[in-house]
Amino acid sequence: MTLIHIADTHLGLAAFNRLDPESGMNLREKQIYDNFLSAIDVIIQQKPDVLVHAGDLFDTVKPKTKAYTTVLEALERLHAAGIPLVIIAGNHSMVKTRYTTSPFEVLTYHKSQITAAYKFRYEKVELQDTLFHLIPNMLRVEDYRTAYDQIELSGKHNNVLVTHGLATQIKDKRLATVAEHELDGTILSDRFDYIALGHYHRQCRITDNAWYSGSTEYLTYGEIADEKGGLLVEPGRHTVTHLELPKTPMADLGTVKCEGVHPGDITAEIIARVTLKNLPEYAMAQVTLDGLSREHGKGIDTRDLAGIREHLLDLKIRVKTEEEDRPVPLQQDIRMIDYLQEFGEFIAKQHLSAKQKAFVAARGHEVLQSVMDEHRGITE
Repeated sequence: MTLIHIADTHLGLAAFNRLDPESGMNLREKQIYDNFLSAIDVIIQQKPDVLVHAGDLFDTVKPKTKAYTTVLEALERLHAAGIPLVIIAGNHSMVKTRYTTSPFEVLTYHKSQITAAYKFRYEKVELQDTLFHLIPNMLRVEDYRTAYDQIELSGKHNNVLVTHGLATQIKDKRLATVAEHELDGTILSDRFDYIALGHYHRQCRITDNAWYSGSTEYLTYGEIADEKGGLLVEPGRHTVTHLELPKTPMADLGTVKCEGVHPGDITAEIIARVTLKNLPEYAMAQVTLDGLSREHGKGIDTRDLAGIREHLLDLKIRVKTEEEDRPVPLQQDIRMIDYLQEFGEFIAKQHLSAKQKAFVAARGHEVLQSVMDEHRGITE
């Protein structure tokens, strides 16, 4: 069997303030929809026996209508090509209680061959010579072990595990998102012929048989150096190959040394770097300014950048000051803030007893988590 492994498509995600002139839709949101359908066409051209999606199909548990119709169009194309879809719910599109209707229930009514695991339990499906073991995002981290212990490997099939979470082997825990769970390293067993992971947005191998396909798109500037796309997998032969898929480019324009340089020359250097990259229209780009100080007055005149910004979806300018070693964005990316961690650090600094800190931290964490969940459902 040949399968294609993708994950973290985050359909419905909107970013930046640019609108598509024809539809009036947020342009970044539209790019993600269009690229997803183009990626489905590339996948169909590869003629895999099955498409595996390892979670976070949608960016929110209450998908936008356009996100739904985009997935339904993809299912139509896969159905016409005779390619089954195996998919699990990730933390972004998993309901937070057992009593809320999942967005995946709508998709299961489609006539295509789709197996969707989203009910907080282990499920399995046999397709040709392969048995797929599915563990979706769970309510509690200990539920992964409960689900995993129900798995009975087949001696007559290839065994493929599909799950969603952050492997303990990853040191760079950048995501820190709502309902993120760490996966016990023992779950990533070498007894499986392949383990398809979702949640971590960088495409990478965790163990010999366990891979993150990564997100199909650049979703934040923190991913600018990541490889994007899918994975072409033959579990029986234990081969994994990168599959290039359509995406909106994100370019790193490097660092501009600003010490002793006139602000106008800094602006000219940024323009020159964008021009040299020859980026396609509505790509994303990031540049870092090192050593921008008070001597530069108010800094560069962003009005001079209007011409190049007109052809880009976004130009992110990071400033690395003389007093700081760590670059900071001019406009903070709100999706990268770990509010729960910041709240915990705030409580630790307060003059409270240990008992009071424990109570405030527990209650505050609960309330903040609830507000974050509600906010994502309303605004994204």
